[in-house]
This record gives sequence, C-alpha cells and structure tokens, in this order.
Amino acid sequence: MRARPPALVAAALLAACSSNAPSRLDGIVASTPLSSSGAADPWAGSGLSSMGRGPTTGGDAADADDDFDLKGMLSKLSDSLDKPGPYEAPEASTGFAADKPHWGVLGLSGAIVEREAYSWSGGSGTELRQVVARLRSLAKDAHLQGLLVQLAGVEISVPDVIELRAAMHELRTAGKTLACHTEDASNAAYLVLAACEQIGIAPLGQIAVTGPAAMPIHVKPLLDRLGVTADFLHVGTYKGAAEPLTREAPSAEMQETLGAILDRRYQTMVDVIAAERKLAPDGVKGLIDTGLFPSQHALTAKLVDAVTSFEAFRDKLVGAGAWTELELEPDGKDQLQAMLKLARFVGAMPPERPVGPHVAVVYALGDIVDGGGDGVLGARQQIAAHTLVAALRTLTADDSVKAVVLRIDSGGGSAQASELIWEAVDALTKVKPVVVSMSDVAASGGYYIASGATKIFALDDTLTGSIGVVGGKIAPGGALARLGINTFPIGRGKRATMMASLGPWSEEDKAVIQRSMEEVYDVFTGRVAQGRGAKVKDVKAIAQGRVWTGTQAKELGLVDELGGLDAALTEARTLAKVDADAALEIYPPSPTLRDVLSSVGAVHAPLGLSLDATAMAALGALDPVIAQEASRLVALALSFRTTAIQAITVLPLVR
Repeated sequence: MRARPPALVAAALLAACSSNAPSRLDGIVASTPLSSSGAADPWAGSGLSSMGRGPTTGGDAADADDDFDLKGMLSKLSDSLDKPGPYEAPEASTGFAADKPHWGVLGLSGAIVEREAYSWSGGSGTELRQVVARLRSLAKDAHLQGLLVQLAGVEISVPDVIELRAAMHELRTAGKTLACHTEDASNAAYLVLAACEQIGIAPLGQIAVTGPAAMPIHVKPLLDRLGVTADFLHVGTYKGAAEPLTREAPSAEMQETLGAILDRRYQTMVDVIAAERKLAPDGVKGLIDTGLFPSQHALTAKLVDAVTSFEAFRDKLVGAGAWTELELEPDGKDQLQAMLKLARFVGAMPPERPVGPHVAVVYALGDIVDGGGDGVLGARQQIAAHTLVAALRTLTADDSVKAVVLRIDSGGGSAQASELIWEAVDALTKVKPVVVSMSDVAASGGYYIASGATKIFALDDTLTGSIGVVGGKIAPGGALARLGINTFPIGRGKRATMMASLGPWSEEDKAVIQRSMEEVYDVFTGRVAQGRGAKVKDVKAIAQGRVWTGTQAKELGLVDELGGLDAALTEARTLAKVDADAALEIYPPSPTLRDVLSSVGAVHAPLGLSLDATAMAALGALDPVIAQEASRLVALALSFRTTAIQAITVLPLVR
C-alpha cells in the first residue's frame, strides 16, 4: 500500500501558516447551523472557511477574493496528497463507486503492536486493535463483497496472531470473501495468511513454516570484554532473568522452560495449519520438518492456492467487478476530524473521552520502572509506577468508568514499582471490576500487577508466571581501570560501601541482599495467594521463577479463562452491566504536544554500548534484531544500578 501523509499533517501545516488558526480552533466546537439538506455543516459559522481577513459580510468582490478558504485548501491539499502520481498504480479500478458492490484491498506490513510508539521521527508500528476494528467495520459494509489483504513483512507475536485471526474469521462469517497475497511469509505471518479462504504468492516467493525457535542471547562475554562484572542473586529455582548477564549459556532449568514454551507454540502452528488448510496434523508436522517451500512447492503442498503476481491475483478475484484500496484509518480525509485532532494535540481541546457509563482499557506495556519514567508518552513502551498509578487512581475516582480492562504485555521490572501498581489495582478492584487481559507476556512483575484483578484472561501461547525475584549489581570497576580510572571506596560502617563500591559484593554483602530478596519474594507470593484465593505454600510450589504458558497457567489456577482482549472486554461489560455499544476509554491516550516535549532528553545510551560502539555497530549490520536484544540486555543490566531488586523475567527471542 502506498504510504500517505495523514490529513492531520496537512491541517498542521496549514494551521502553522495561518497566524489566525490557533485563535479560531474554538470555533470548531461552536454551534453548527444546518445545511439545506438538514445535515450539520461543521464549517458553517465556525470562522474556518475564511481565516485570512475574517468572514465575508457582503463586501465587494475583492474582499471576498482575498479571504483565505481553509476548508477549500484542506480539501485540495488532502486530495493532492492522496492522489497517485502519473507513474504509480491506481488506487481504484475504473468504475468504482463506494455505494456499489466492490472489493477492498488492504495492505498490512511492518510490526503489529499493542500501542503505537511515538518519537520526534513519528509513530512506529500498527496497533492490533486498529486492524481488528477496521476488519469489523468492513464486515458491516453492505457494499463490500470481499477483502484482499496484501501481506508484506509482517512482524507479529503468536498470541496477537490468534486475536487477529479471530477478527478475520468474523469478516468471513459476515459473508465477505477473504483472500490474501504475499511475496514471502514465515511462521507467525503464515498463520495470518492461513485465516484467508484463498492464498496467493508471487512467482518467486516462498513460504517458510520452519517451526518456532528460541534464541537465548547471553552478553556475559561482552561484559567480560568490557571488564564489567554482573553480580546477581535470585530467589526461585527457575528464576533465570540474570542468566544472560552471568552465564555464557542457558542453564538446564532455562532449557526446560524454553522446551515447554516451544512445545506450546509448535502445537499452535500444527493445529492452525491443519484446520485451515484441511491437512492431517501428521502431514503438517512433515511440512514443518521440510521447512522451506518455494512458490510452486508451496502450491503442491497446499500451503497456497495460486502462484501469481498480486495484480493478476486481484483481477481474477474481482473479475468484472470493481475494487478500491482501503486505509486502516478511513476517516483520514475528514478535515473536521483532522482539525479536532490537531486541537487536542496542541492542547486547545481536552482529550477525547466517552460520555456516560463505559469501560476503560489500560495498556501496561514494557519494563516496569520506578518513578514517573518518560511520562504519558513513554507509557506506550514502559510501565512507570507513578505514571500508571496516577492513571489508575483517576479511573478509580471516575464514576462514569464502570470497569477497567488491564491489558498487560510485560516481563516485569522493579519489585517496588510492581508493589505500588498492585496496591493501585487492589484499590480499584474494591470500587469496580478489573479484568486483566494478558498479551504476549505477563510474567514476573507483569504477573505481580495482574494477580489482584477480579478476573484474569490469557491466551494459550501467553507467557506468564515467573513468580520470583532477582537482585544484583553491575560492577564496572574493571572497565574503568582499563580506561585508566581507579576507584577507592572508603566508608564508616560495615555496609557503607556495599552499594557504592564499583566491584562485586562480598559474601557478607550477598547474604544481606539475599535476605532482602527473600522478604520481597514472600510479599510477592503473598499477593498472588491473596488475589487467587490460594494458600501461600501452594503458590510457592508453582512459583520458583517458573515461566508457564497460558494453557499451563489455566490448569494451575494462575489465570481464570483462556481468551483474548475481546473476551476480557465482554467479561468487564457483563460484570459492570455496561452496554456493549458504549465507547471505550483508552489509556495511554493519543499523544499531545506536551507529552512529546516532556519526553525530550529521556533516552540515554547504555554504558556498555558506548564503551564498545564499534562491536555493536558491526552486530547491527549482521543481525539488527539480535543487536537490539543485546542492547536491551545491557540496558537491563545497568538498570540494577538504581533498582537492585527486581521482579523481572528475561525470555529469549522466539521466532
């Protein structure tokens, strides 16, 4: 699909060019007279149709000609941005009309995420709920005969695949034909394709169903090379969060955990492909063992239905009918909506929130950190205690919010921050239902903050549990010595230099830290027992830092039901007696200029990477994904400088 600048950009550019624009924003929400057709004209009487010298009042033609017609300019600019160039593919077939039967073509590419991340360079990722909502709106389009999804380079987790596939099947149930075309697809991306009735692949494309694979990444050799010592302790036999920092290879316990995770993912792949492509499960296992299928071989193996170019595949599907390209945001050309978004972004209007009884969805994504983190903008990528607690308390006090769905995708982090968030969730459950929806991972601190909810939902392939504690410090004394910097910690009192020293802990120091970690572990397991209505000894038997799949967690009583976000929302509405059609309140909300400005300067380079930038640059060129994961691990190691005890789990790349 062609990348198009959103109408919001056009509105922002025009507003910036007009000195009168900001002062006229309040006109948008003024009374709007009816047009001759009886429909409200949002531009009439708003002052937006002429922002140059003011509205025309019957003066001479010269005055009217000099007026700045914002509505007209927005319309023309939006049309010019959307219109294909003379050498680009058309965006619709000849004779297409929106009110006549037609096919839709929807492009899907890049990362599918829970919440789109923002920075000065723009947003990144396509939100899963945005795709799901678009598919559901298309299912209700009486003129849409079928949908052709053009899949290219999609990056998506298996739990998110399951939720996306459910929406795709809803489209089919609504009587729409669903087809997909790709040039290449592997594993999770192929599971998305399998939801389509017909699958086309480019002539030299390939399908790779190689099976799930884990890639533990250990950076201990890198730390050794830098002269940095990772000195860590843990509570829980299976608590291997520090292994990438302290071991050169996974332990036997970690290999056992990974084996269970991969078994679950493998079974999901076999079940989905067998059911969708009408193949015997043993036959699918044979295909997975083969792994790679060039286009013609994929056709023979019944993994696809046609080997052809996208255009030929589309034309054969549509036949003599009409088609049009579709956008994920169908309202992108609405100038009024664009201006409203701009007004909210700059703070001229309050954030959009539902009126009347409704359910709020709170996303808790990323590492759990102390303090305020990077604020509301950073809440799309991290769970900062003060930021999330403030949001939860606001929702607790808001009588119009009748229930909260807490959507978690986190491997945990600070134990202290996890406890503070748990307390806020506990206070919330005393006032209204809280339903947890676990995404890809809700483990360690991610499970901590979920454990007190009214009800917990997870998917079969969700990774959860990991009830355990890890504590440690990074000792960079050796690295500094290599740079010619010697340190000499001196203090009064037996433990004065325990945290200040740049070297490893002594055995006595470790004993002190271990006792503190045991206390945190006792609190953690106590919180789980309280929330799950279980005995502490029973919780400890399934804790020990062990990571469980959603299926296992359901059997162990760590979660209540298997289901995705939709199932959690249905439960929340039922518990709160909220109408299914009521709008949702979403946190974190759409970013504002204040959010962006407050996040400036919040990103810092990890010490390890700055000390060996050449090595990391080379690794990035060889494998950007592994380089990113290695960077994350080094950053995680450095986080222990300020947060010595954490409820965190570090899982390998599974792809």
